[in-house]
Amino acid sequence: MANKISTTKIIRNFERLSTFTNQVKISLINTIFSKDISNIFDSMTQLQQIISTYSFSSKDRFLTYVKIDTQSDPKSITSPSTEKQKDLALLLVNELHDLGIFNAHTNEYGYVYAHLESNVSEEIPAICFCAHMDTSPDCSGFGVKPIIHENYIRKDLILPDDPTVIIRLNEHPDLQEQLGNDIITASGNTLLGADNKAGIAEIMDAVAFWQQFPSVQHGPISIVFTPDEEVGRGTDHIDIQKINAVYGYTLDGEKRGHLENETFSADGFTIKIKGISQHPGFAKGRMESALKIAAEIVSNLPMLKLSPETTEKMEGFIHPIDIQGHVEEAQIDFILRDFDTLKLIEYGNLLKEITFNVLKNYPNSTANFIQTEQYRNMNEILKDHPLCISLAMDAMKLAGLTPETTSIRGGTDGSRLTFMGLPCPNIFAGEHAFHSKEEWISVQDMQKATETVIYLANLFTSNFHK
Repeated sequence: MANKISTTKIIRNFERLSTFTNQVKISLINTIFSKDISNIFDSMTQLQQIISTYSFSSKDRFLTYVKIDTQSDPKSITSPSTEKQKDLALLLVNELHDLGIFNAHTNEYGYVYAHLESNVSEEIPAICFCAHMDTSPDCSGFGVKPIIHENYIRKDLILPDDPTVIIRLNEHPDLQEQLGNDIITASGNTLLGADNKAGIAEIMDAVAFWQQFPSVQHGPISIVFTPDEEVGRGTDHIDIQKINAVYGYTLDGEKRGHLENETFSADGFTIKIKGISQHPGFAKGRMESALKIAAEIVSNLPMLKLSPETTEKMEGFIHPIDIQGHVEEAQIDFILRDFDTLKLIEYGNLLKEITFNVLKNYPNSTANFIQTEQYRNMNEILKDHPLCISLAMDAMKLAGLTPETTSIRGGTDGSRLTFMGLPCPNIFAGEHAFHSKEEWISVQDMQKATETVIYLANLFTSNFHK
């Protein structure tokens, strides 16, 4: 334990130093952490040869996982929010046991934990790979029927169970890069579940690789599969001490070669309205309907800005997601999103201002406000951990990709894990058009994600292995 702690301190101290010297190239990092950099490149060449002989299993695993309904429920107060998420958790534990990872287990909250022991003699800190099991409440995940469109030829994909669902090439520009690849979609009635069962399949494929080729060096590796990420509760009951890693990586991103190191900061915002109820036959001049007040508040939101449908790139928004109530009481729930955390306060103040202006016409009604932190932009922390980013970027290069750091207009479990002390950027998983019936993924992109995980673990180990 003492050696692990001291190694972690070395990493952190090096990262603090690098923040004062601008970008530190990975070659310099390798020189600091390895006495013989040429050995690293020799090792990577050998690893590339081994990977070229490997039969990837991510496709078959993925086709199995997506048929299990794991949709989460934002209205549930249980953990996990739906018991059916545990069906996938149990399957994953059994598969890990079959691969020889006998410490794999799940718990009452539906988390799956597994730990691969180091196969090198030096004390090396662990890294963690993470994905989530639930699918979005926005679209049905029951009865998913995956379809493989082999040798894609750049055309629109018409889904057979509902021919009105068409994955149009001009609306999905990343399909332009998939010529000759194998595209997996759902059948038209459901989402596919690539978000995030692709990440699970890719991590499981990497575990199968390490077990098949024990000569490939790696340090300790923690594997975590979480429930309820889609409803913002994926890390509510996570055990950071059990993970015991210095860096984490979620596999929950979109385009191949992308590494997401920046997310939205996110708050929830609730307006609780108390109106005046009267018998509708005798209500003139007396009734003040809380439902009508709620409707006016929503109708007074900015029309041409600050909404999901009018913003892109680094622009934030205010988004009403639910209205409930009756004449006497009503409630509006919003989500607030921006890359600049301070703007969330501005958005909350704007909602208060809109509400008070509406209430001027309802003198006997009142409103209360609740603003709740959900997650924060992980770049606020990751900017101080350049090694975490550089290793992932170099791993993608070794997999034959052109890496690019990007921002995600959303959040991941990694957002919260980063603020819990585990720096955790998001590696691509190949997911596209998630939360919709048009969701798709490429088999070849999944394989590249698995390669990236394998190279990353080996590269991290090589920096410490003498």
